[in-house]
Amino acid sequence: MIRLVRPTTRLQRSYLEASAEFGGAHRDGDGDLVEEADDGFPGVAFTRANLETEEGFARFVARRLEQAEEDAPRPEGRVPCTFLWVVDDTDPDTYLGSLAVRHRLTPYLTEAGGHIGYSVRPSARNAGVATAALREGLVEAGRIGIDPVLLTCDVDNATSAGVIERNGGVLEDVRGSSRRYWVPVPVPDTVPADAD
Repeated sequence: MIRLVRPTTRLQRSYLEASAEFGGAHRDGDGDLVEEADDGFPGVAFTRANLETEEGFARFVARRLEQAEEDAPRPEGRVPCTFLWVVDDTDPDTYLGSLAVRHRLTPYLTEAGGHIGYSVRPSARNAGVATAALREGLVEAGRIGIDPVLLTCDVDNATSAGVIERNGGVLEDVRGSSRRYWVPVPVPDTVPADAD
């Protein structure tokens, strides 16, 4: 069974291995390695070389954790976000993916982004990881006070649409290239354990 954990330096090696698997592809739910500076924010940047050092990875983890705080520095237009990493109970030292719970919606997130973004490393796909991670992410959203939760996916991403629908997502509409779903926060003990 999977579980969500706060970012931790313990997962450095596995996180970097997963990053290589993604090969530079966009990873919704993992945040940006570069946050551009603006008038009220000095900017933050992490490189692969930074993340390979203990100190650099520790700074990266600290940045992910602080982003959940309301008053944490962030670029204009960004909202507080709780980042969580997906691990398996049987192998808690292996990073399987990321999930981000955005604490509120902006006009952009209302159209194409929603409250929760997630990604699963390629070697862990098609094993129910995304469905289980989203189920736990919905519970976390409820703890934050979000209910219902807005989820979006690309119109041509049938896999992600299936993950959302298995978690109770009800399609509201399609806007541009995004399917938009509303999902009620589940009662933790009553959620079915369907696979991807």
